[in-house]
Amino acid sequence: MTLIKTSLLNGLAVLIRMLTLLGINKVLAIYVGPAGYATLGQFQNAVQMTTIFASGAINTGVTKYTAEYLVDEERQRRLWRTSGSIVLGGSLLTAVVLALLSQPLAAWLLKDAGYYDVFVWFALTLPLFTLNALLLAILAGKKDVGRYVAANIAGSLFALVVTTGMTVQFGLRGALVALAIYQSMAFFVTLWLCRRADWFRLDHFLGGIDRDMAVNLGKFTAMALTSAACVPVSHMLIRNYLGTALGWEMAGYWEAMWRLSTTYLMLVTTTLGVYYLPRLSELTDPAELRREIREGYRLILPLSAASSVLIYLLRDPIITLLFSGDFTPMRELFAWQMLGDTLKIGSWLLSFLMLSKAMTGLFMILEVTFSAGFVLLTWLFVERLGLQGVAIAHAVTYAVYWVVVAALLGRRIFKSSDRQDPPLSDSSSMPL
Repeated sequence: MTLIKTSLLNGLAVLIRMLTLLGINKVLAIYVGPAGYATLGQFQNAVQMTTIFASGAINTGVTKYTAEYLVDEERQRRLWRTSGSIVLGGSLLTAVVLALLSQPLAAWLLKDAGYYDVFVWFALTLPLFTLNALLLAILAGKKDVGRYVAANIAGSLFALVVTTGMTVQFGLRGALVALAIYQSMAFFVTLWLCRRADWFRLDHFLGGIDRDMAVNLGKFTAMALTSAACVPVSHMLIRNYLGTALGWEMAGYWEAMWRLSTTYLMLVTTTLGVYYLPRLSELTDPAELRREIREGYRLILPLSAASSVLIYLLRDPIITLLFSGDFTPMRELFAWQMLGDTLKIGSWLLSFLMLSKAMTGLFMILEVTFSAGFVLLTWLFVERLGLQGVAIAHAVTYAVYWVVVAALLGRRIFKSSDRQDPPLSDSSSMPL
């Protein structure tokens, strides 16, 4: 399936996802307000970190190797048995820890131990959450875009119904519980869709752990755990800093801005995961890689830039329509945030090569360095410029990141002294 076809089909799921998220944002804006947004952001980051640790952080690897072993069913089954065992064991162990530590976690992350039940609900549904993510990773690797899109649409509808109902009925507590459980409920739809596929059998996911497969997946565990430790933690540090320095309502404005960015860029970012990762994983010829990446820059980057400009021009009606008048101060974030979002997509078109070729060391170093840089730049700019400083830090971080990734990977991809390019495989990760 081509990039254009994948983007169009995936666009249906993304459109529904965007509409549901925009509806959820409106409900949250009315019922929890800016300060509640900040609390939801803290819990969402905790959910991201926990699910990555619980799954063994292998889902990106599952997508890559499912695509790579596309014509080797035996190796695929060994991969799925190994990943299934890791995910189920890790999620059950993590669920027990979450339940036991629910009160201190609520006091630390949500600033109120009375929210301990949110973590209990999360613990109870965590195994389904991680199994759903595993099946979606396999669908992406199989390039089964139809089922992948259907599963994501189901997840979006669950999110809308559950979050709206729980938030209207129980306020902030209901929104937190909904965030903890809705993806777990989507597992049953994903499972039903997969059962209809000719490759799906339950015994393909049960059994022992294959050592070689575990070693291969371990490369992605290291990368994903680095992301799990860096990205959500950096956002939590930034949110805490904004809350302390400027007030929690200001932190809520930034959280609302970040959610809006995530929503409108969803078509681009999900296409990168559904099409780009498996496509780059199966390519070993640098000439083909060059063509694929150039195609991405030709189609995806202009789309991202145009979307950013449109969002900026419509910022006032967007705030009124999607949030409420209480969120008007976030207006000053739009210009720099939109610039940063475009720079982010430009850099990701190259950085996905690190994931697809398991460039573990390089990926981890860049992830740690630029997550820390984002936090430090936020502290520096906010102290001098106020709330707008966090959006400026976002743009500067991704501008520098793009330059660094291009310098490290660009010569390898786009230049070759030989007419016949050497093959590029997993074993050719860049030395550090």
